[in-house]
Amino acid sequence: MKLNQRDIAKAMQRMGIQQQDIEAEQVIIKTKDKDIVILNPSVAKVNMMGQESFQISGTIHEQARTSEPDIKEEDIKTVMDQTNCSHDEALTAIKAAKGDLAEAIMSMQK
Repeated sequence: MKLNQRDIAKAMQRMGIQQQDIEAEQVIIKTKDKDIVILNPSVAKVNMMGQESFQISGTIHEQARTSEPDIKEEDIKTVMDQTNCSHDEALTAIKAAKGDLAEAIMSMQK
């Protein structure tokens, strides 16, 4: 017995299941110690009796989470401008503040 997509969709609709395809480029699931990155995903949002869930499939890559924050050059420049410090001092302050710019600026002004 061969099932076609149209019959499956009708059966799902009769059971109160609605499915919406989502055009996604990448899906990232962040866990405590790693990121699960799904490339070229096929993503469907499923609503079954008011409960929404997602079905995701694609190419899976796992990446260890780094403890250092992602520091942008503009963030370093902001700290430098606010505290009149060097690039290296600003970078060190941002790292010590775990990426929190306000905390980094406050620590440099002490």
